[in-house]
Amino acid sequence: MTVQEKITIDLGGRPLTIETGLLAKQANGSVLVRYGETVVLVTAVISSKPREGVDFFPLSVDYVEKTYAAGKIPGGFFKREGRLSEHEILTSRFIDRPLRPLFPKGFRNDVQIIATVLSADGENDPDMAAMIGASAALEISDIPFLGPIAGVRVGRFDGQFEINPPTAKMADSELDIVVAGSRDAVVMVEGSAQCVSEQVLLDAIMFGHTGLQDVLAMQRDLRSRVGKTKMVVADRLIAPEIVASVRQSALEPLTTALAIAVKLDRNAAVSAAFTKTITELKAQYPEADKDIAAALEELESDIIRTAITKDGRRIDGRTNKDIRQISCDVALLPRTHGSGLFTRGETQALVATTLGTGDDEQRVDALIGESTKSFMLHYNFPPFSVGEARPLRSASRRDIGHGNLAERAISYVLPKAEAFPYTIRIVSEVLESNGSSSMATVCGSSLSLMDAGVPIKDPVAGIAMGLIKEGDSFVVLSDILGDEDHVGDMDFKVAGTRNGVTAIQMDIKIKGLTKDILSQALDQARTGRLHILDIMQQTISEPRPEISPRAPRIVTIQVRPDKISAVIGPGGKNIKGIIAQTGCKIDVSDDGKVSVASADQESIERALDLIRGLVAEAEIGKIYKGKVRKIMDFGAFVEILPGCDGLVHISQLANERVANVRDVLNEGDEVMVKVLEIDSQGKIRLSRKAALEGQD
Repeated sequence: MTVQEKITIDLGGRPLTIETGLLAKQANGSVLVRYGETVVLVTAVISSKPREGVDFFPLSVDYVEKTYAAGKIPGGFFKREGRLSEHEILTSRFIDRPLRPLFPKGFRNDVQIIATVLSADGENDPDMAAMIGASAALEISDIPFLGPIAGVRVGRFDGQFEINPPTAKMADSELDIVVAGSRDAVVMVEGSAQCVSEQVLLDAIMFGHTGLQDVLAMQRDLRSRVGKTKMVVADRLIAPEIVASVRQSALEPLTTALAIAVKLDRNAAVSAAFTKTITELKAQYPEADKDIAAALEELESDIIRTAITKDGRRIDGRTNKDIRQISCDVALLPRTHGSGLFTRGETQALVATTLGTGDDEQRVDALIGESTKSFMLHYNFPPFSVGEARPLRSASRRDIGHGNLAERAISYVLPKAEAFPYTIRIVSEVLESNGSSSMATVCGSSLSLMDAGVPIKDPVAGIAMGLIKEGDSFVVLSDILGDEDHVGDMDFKVAGTRNGVTAIQMDIKIKGLTKDILSQALDQARTGRLHILDIMQQTISEPRPEISPRAPRIVTIQVRPDKISAVIGPGGKNIKGIIAQTGCKIDVSDDGKVSVASADQESIERALDLIRGLVAEAEIGKIYKGKVRKIMDFGAFVEILPGCDGLVHISQLANERVANVRDVLNEGDEVMVKVLEIDSQGKIRLSRKAALEGQD
């Protein structure tokens, strides 16, 4: 019989509850997490047998938002949830990343975690509840898991940190950092900041780590009550004689191969050393191909790590703080609005900036409501960038995650919409990759934006830091290679300007990081970032004074909100007419802001004149050329501005006495009139007589 249990604590001033035993009881682990009125069901299931023929842990994490959770019906034709949105994918990724290192080495059973948002109150973000629930579901299950971990979001307001601020309040925060940790260490960090110092960032991380301790305690308490006996995973040990034989055969050729600086040449030499050793040892160990291959991989890792920790030498000969050679270029693509090429060692990103109008904004239908995005950064990682041939597919989770990290890094330095009313799209094409292509994307994006004439506050650069930790000693590596990432213990990406950090992402392969390691990594990253910015600014030091001649010019004017209908006209007649006459794009917002866009300045001026004519208001003493709209016995109504009529009394038609209005005017006549008076109700008194006198 399934036992029901529930534990509640206070977290960030709201109740956090984890309960189990009520829902999804056939899963290996299942919890319902309530935070305020946000409710997330998280399940963890393991396959009965290990997956054959894989050399990785097959963990899958899916965070799914159900629209009914917010009282909404999905848009579109099918009226049901479709594939995961970018937000769901990004959330799935940051739940996955702190969990993945906490499973036994060599564990190959499929583990699937599904976090389903059942209720969303719009105040408490379900993502933190989902991360906590994923750890709790694993913790109480029979799945082998070296947890628990917990996650919190850290905001900063007027210099004060806060755990899990309400969603609406986060818009005013100086930073938005998600911190995941165990009892003793930080295991994952991701977020963005408004150019804060490294010390503030470190304090935020440690504040978050302290703040999640009560959540860890409640998970341990829940496990003590209902936890299942954990599955035993036998260590896959390689026979010592195989390890010794592999070392004797491959140590020298692998050491030589791993000293080759060029990636593809190095990979070819390593592959040749692997093949040679496997061939030599096959007769001696005919059934041990997998063990030989595994021993070779361990030897390769040991050679790289030993060279760094004992000899202070990396694969390409650099010290732990050296940055690879960097080159920058701009204006490579003649038809784009802006372009930048950033090359660092064997990593290269070609980045293009496109400027558009309000029509080009991305419409986002999220769980908590619809919104628009005027800045998008898209990251593409084609197979040729790593010398591979494989089918092209749509953007992967990795592509979406890397693009989002770069987008957050750049967002802070973009101009406000009021000063620069453009939709901005950046596309990064990764052409070569050996090291962090997401940080190359950040650097290339800054170059491209400045080339496009976008008035950014400051250029942004990014760098990826690595870690080799042996016991209590460690070495932090600046600007890591792909191989160093593969055998290392940390991938710590930091982006920012000269004045501070704008984005951060940290993943580890060990149980956690101490404050000392984090502090050194942040300091070393700052030194590297400033070095990269120095080189970038030798190519282009500030945005061009004008945007590209191929980009649309946007001019914005303000009209009174009650005049919007005059601009649009019945059925859109007026605005469509202006667009047809001038070829301009015209956007009208609810607050009366009218934006006119075109690559032709003359067309913009014509459109603006027509719009001003539609919203102009009569001025006392001014003479207008109007059209007679209606004849009455006592005078004529004349339209002097679009939708604006005034009365010319019969006594004001001419100097001489007029017996019949039609003796002077008829419907459709054009006539010069002068505004004599506008009363408190807005009624306009006109005079043809005064206008004639004024023309003499």
